[in-house]
Amino acid sequence: MYKTLIIDDEQPVRIAINKLGKWDKYHLERPAYAENGREGLRALRELKPEIVFLDMSMPVMNGMEFLEKAGKDLERCALIVISGYDDFCYTRSAVRNGAIDYLLKPVAEEDLNAAIENALKKLHPEEDFSTEDAGGDVLKAEEVIEQIKDYIDTHYSESIRLADFAEQYFFSGEYLSKLFKLRFGTNIYEYLLEVRMERAKELLSTTDVKVGDVATRVGYPDTNYFSKAFRNYTGVTPKEWRNDR
Repeated sequence: MYKTLIIDDEQPVRIAINKLGKWDKYHLERPAYAENGREGLRALRELKPEIVFLDMSMPVMNGMEFLEKAGKDLERCALIVISGYDDFCYTRSAVRNGAIDYLLKPVAEEDLNAAIENALKKLHPEEDFSTEDAGGDVLKAEEVIEQIKDYIDTHYSESIRLADFAEQYFFSGEYLSKLFKLRFGTNIYEYLLEVRMERAKELLSTTDVKVGDVATRVGYPDTNYFSKAFRNYTGVTPKEWRNDR
């Protein structure tokens, strides 16, 4: 499946694109998110998405700055610019940097999916994306496990429940967890914990982000619960970890 990335600081916009896009029809994974250009640049290089939705007005690093810094990393992508400003200079800047489409907020479902289809046709002209799925293909258990791992790698900051995977893929949670452990040597919750804690360690070691904000960024709305989990995982508190670096 193809990967997509939304770089936009407005959560309602990210949610709208996520809900309106016909991801299954176009063989696309659910989008990964970045809240500003700086995080988006990192996600672009780590995830290597086929399609990038880029907001032009963002804090930290705006869309134009992102386009300048992304450079060759965008050559493998189809860029779709989204903005609340109907301004020709934005359109011109986006086109100069290879954008294939320009959508205005609020994004309309028809326009969004037309842009997605156009992007995929440019990237993969040999494939037919114009027909609806006839009920969808039945995924093998091995493919499901890979998708769950990919989802955790991308969405570890969100609420993730085994029951949701069970409902989505029509396997029992126990069965999925066993298959996951056979494939990756750890069960689903253990892997989620590992991903979150390793990202937390990185943030504590390389940034000045407050412990409470680190907790939120790795999926823990309760800072105390995060601190306990971190100590159980590393043997030290988040502050002790940061001070020792």
